[in-house]
Amino acid sequence: MSGEDKTVLAMALMRMLSSLVEVSAAILMLRFGKVVTAVRINALLGLFGPTILLLVTLTGVAGLAGKIAPARLALIIAGVALIIAATRT
Repeated sequence: MSGEDKTVLAMALMRMLSSLVEVSAAILMLRFGKVVTAVRINALLGLFGPTILLLVTLTGVAGLAGKIAPARLALIIAGVALIIAATRT
């Protein structure tokens, strides 16, 4: 398995884990059936989502290192930073 294949596999596995957490949270919301509990679960997901975004992006950027120009790499990192800054409350 090449380095690029390993990077893509790692990114996909992190996204699958994220999906599992999201579905589990939805099931818990339905199981508890209370708005207060659902809002608390949703708040935890609000912290989890950006963390996964950052981890998956950093993994991808690490896989791209040396393959793209440093200026483009800086643009990708700046874009991710802007997304995270814009979604903070």
